[in-house]
Amino acid sequence: MRKIAAALIGIPLMAAALLVSVPARTATDDDAAAIFNGKCKMCHGATAEKKIDKTKADDALMQTILDGKTADKPPNMPAYKEKGLTPDQAKALVTYIKSLQ
Repeated sequence: MRKIAAALIGIPLMAAALLVSVPARTATDDDAAAIFNGKCKMCHGATAEKKIDKTKADDALMQTILDGKTADKPPNMPAYKEKGLTPDQAKALVTYIKSLQ
């Protein structure tokens, strides 16, 4: 009986350990492409050739994506942090944008 009880207790503990050890999902290139095509392409163009300075540091571009930016004339860049975009997604998006030719 003790062996059965120990086995029954051990199973949930092993399952919990497996769940804790699984790394969180990070944004992929496919995710970044989907975000770009759905939210950015209409204003910035298919290759991000409009209104983006690809020579800026990644952190600066990420900040603009997350916090938005007021333009000299409309439209303004919206703050995508308020729309649920995470820093990891913004980082993947910057990498994707800089890869576009």
